[in-house]
Amino acid sequence: MDVYRYKENPIITPNHVKPHRGDFEVIGAFNAGIARYKDEIIMLLRVAERPISDDPKIIKAPIYNSKTGVLEILDFNIDDPTYDFSDPRVIRKKERMDKFEYLTSLSHLRIARSRDGGHHFTIDEHPFIFPSNDLEVFGIEDPRITQINDTYYIYFTAVSPKGVGESLVSTTDFVHVTHHGMIFAPENKDVIIFPEKINGKYYALHRPVPKSVGEPEIWIAESDNLIYWGNHKYLMGLRTGKWDNERIGGGAVPIKTDKGWLEIYHGASTDARYCMGAVLLDLNDPTKVLARSDQPILEPETDYEVEGFFGNVVFSCGALVEGDIVRLFYGVSDTSMACAELSLKQILNSLTYLK
Repeated sequence: MDVYRYKENPIITPNHVKPHRGDFEVIGAFNAGIARYKDEIIMLLRVAERPISDDPKIIKAPIYNSKTGVLEILDFNIDDPTYDFSDPRVIRKKERMDKFEYLTSLSHLRIARSRDGGHHFTIDEHPFIFPSNDLEVFGIEDPRITQINDTYYIYFTAVSPKGVGESLVSTTDFVHVTHHGMIFAPENKDVIIFPEKINGKYYALHRPVPKSVGEPEIWIAESDNLIYWGNHKYLMGLRTGKWDNERIGGGAVPIKTDKGWLEIYHGASTDARYCMGAVLLDLNDPTKVLARSDQPILEPETDYEVEGFFGNVVFSCGALVEGDIVRLFYGVSDTSMACAELSLKQILNSLTYLK
């Protein structure tokens, strides 16, 4: 597989993003939704920020108060025997280590814009979408964008003490936003909505996270209106001994080709190494898997893909297609954004068709 990584990579890092307030620092600008809008490429960044602590013994946790509309900061002393601070991302109570109590950062969505094909971006100084209700008090993460006619549907992971689910908003101008509520209840994420109706139905990929039996695998659902989803079907699963044997989830909005719907998804192995592969779904019935990658089409190899807040991660976010060129935007190491170009024909030819 020929892969051309942009020489500007990573094209956006935390250092490029201004914190939304002075007492915060940006620790991640990654896993962005991608869209074309007029003469720009829009990159809707997940911006992860944490409050600055001047005391090495104090760890701070931001939480949005949905009743007051105020972002509050809680202080925790690392010597407090009640909590475990071994994971820098979360604060856990020692008596219930299977769940986190607070996140040490809070994410919002920020617009970045490019007019040179995605090599250079300017980043808005202020959040575009910020937590706004009791299902988003720990932040909003990993947006994806599906354009249907003149409307851009933006859906993202909403995190709160009530769980992790997927919420939907829409815009026609990337200025005004209409909120539609949570479309996939906890525990669910990695939702990807197809860009057109298929036989009169909208379709979406999603990734439930079973707590008793089952694995983090990809399902597909249908809808008449993009709000209410049903007729859920299991689509594809983990594969023992392969690069996607631990967890999988949707990545880019599916690409319509003459061979089928091409979905570029992410998969993790048991050693927490995230790669990207592809799956081909039937054009008229996307619940049918036609072919799938035996080997990754892109895997962490460069310094910025291997090292970072959570290393050895390439995470598919969005793809723009021009002729045979797939311009693939992806998150790296839960830290930054990068872009690579691949051949659509080579991706399709690399797939192994199911018997």
